[in-house]
Amino acid sequence: MLNLSFLLFQSPDVVTEEGAAKSQNLVDIVVSGGPIGIAIVLILLILSFLALVIFVERYLTIKKAGKIDENFINNIRASVGSGNIEGAKALCRATDTPAARMIEKGLMRIGKPLKDIDAAIENVGNLEVFKLEKNLSSLASISGAAPMVGFLGTVTGMILAFYEMSTQQNVTPSVLAGGIYQALITTAFGLVIGIFAFVGYNYLVSKVEQVIFQMEKTTLDFMDLLQEPGN
Repeated sequence: MLNLSFLLFQSPDVVTEEGAAKSQNLVDIVVSGGPIGIAIVLILLILSFLALVIFVERYLTIKKAGKIDENFINNIRASVGSGNIEGAKALCRATDTPAARMIEKGLMRIGKPLKDIDAAIENVGNLEVFKLEKNLSSLASISGAAPMVGFLGTVTGMILAFYEMSTQQNVTPSVLAGGIYQALITTAFGLVIGIFAFVGYNYLVSKVEQVIFQMEKTTLDFMDLLQEPGN
């Protein structure tokens, strides 16, 4: 991996027609690709920035939603058992998690049939899951789009290389080097972004599933609480 990074980002020495070695950095290679090459690299930079922002924001949000208070449902049980429904609602409002908001909705429906309470909790749960999955589809789209944009850079780079070859009297390695190097850069860059977005998406999906499991478990505990004798 380190060797790949070194080969990708080191400044290559391009041999001119006079035989002198001319050093080119990554920016020079990108600029030599013209407007299309620059646009493709800018698109890849934007996609990489968006992927990083989405991943960090979703990770922090999901991590916060997945925090478990082992005493939460016990405190709810104690409040409901003593008839202190308002105290139980206050406890839910003080606990900033999807499960707490679901339980609060159930507490607001106490006195109605259990089927209605369960339906109200389920509706809130669906909204909470939708909030947790926000922008995950965008991350999945980036994981597919970035490699395609990189491959587009490959095609344009090769077109540039062959165009330069067709317009030169003497075809030398330096004539082809710029276009081919640009093609390889965009391909590698697009693949790196795509891999990061793909792995990040699947990791976040697994974390969301864990939160959903916690929500379902808390809901079942609450519904069992309402069916206990005396409630």
